[in-house]
Amino acid sequence: MQMTQKLFLPTMGCGTWAWGNRLLWGYDESMDDQLQAVFNLCVTNGVTLFDTGDSYGTGKLNGRSEQLLGQFSRDYVGSNQENICIATKLAAYPWRLTRQSMVSACASSAKRLGRNVDLVQMHWSTANYAPWQEAALLQGLADLYEQGSVKGVGLSNYGPKRLKWVHQKFSDRGVPIATLQVQYSLLSTYPVTQLGLKDVCDELGIKLIAYSPLVLGLLTGKYSEKGPFPKGIRGLLFRQLLPGIRPLLDCLGAIAQSRNKTISQVAINWCICKGTIPIPGAKSVEQAKENIGALGWQLDSNEVAELDRAAASVDKSMVQNIFQTK
Repeated sequence: MQMTQKLFLPTMGCGTWAWGNRLLWGYDESMDDQLQAVFNLCVTNGVTLFDTGDSYGTGKLNGRSEQLLGQFSRDYVGSNQENICIATKLAAYPWRLTRQSMVSACASSAKRLGRNVDLVQMHWSTANYAPWQEAALLQGLADLYEQGSVKGVGLSNYGPKRLKWVHQKFSDRGVPIATLQVQYSLLSTYPVTQLGLKDVCDELGIKLIAYSPLVLGLLTGKYSEKGPFPKGIRGLLFRQLLPGIRPLLDCLGAIAQSRNKTISQVAINWCICKGTIPIPGAKSVEQAKENIGALGWQLDSNEVAELDRAAASVDKSMVQNIFQTK
């Protein structure tokens, strides 16, 4: 029996906020109260879409992101409580080969969350390396919708050709695709400018979600080419990209100053102006307040055009997710 309940997704005016793998970077249990405060602040301010994944966290933290998000959702009492939308992404692990494996995976996520998943998403397509695996996993997602286990189904890291292929398969079963999640920011315009994904999503009635809108912090204005840099791979990436993106950061800074906003707020608002739902992460109340400050106003067309030109002029853009298909 097909479920007819409409999936709630926040509008552009409400904004969104993501809860993903950033939660687990440097995480320890002493952070729980602070993270609950972050969650409460977001929901109170109308930020009600929370995105996670069953692959976030390894070892003793395996599944921890979903567990915490479920706990915070249950413990929250206040305004917008009824609008909380929990989205999770199911990984296309090599040992997940059947449609039932995805149904079971979603049941495990729901158990960790302590509540049903609202939006279940395919975390990535296997088209780039094991195209034979994907069809059964997608059928499993459709099964979840038909069974009423979830309110909506979404995809992640799909390009227009693969998206249309999945859309046809789902349409044959009467299963709509609610969302498509891709890496999109002023330093990662590829999915929209080169793949044309926004136009395809609009045509098919799919909401485009922009993950990593601040590019791991590069578009916050808190880092410079002189350092200091974060540790590890992130630091290496910053060393490569920062020297070439100075014109973009200067443009963001000028607009931020004229608007009495921060650079990160302008970068997030740009994503909203492009008709996407940006999902920046936050681990502290201060970061959450910063993200919320991107809502309730809008860049004008001239400012958007200035940022577009600055983004097009950078020497290097953010590397694309290896699972992104065409």
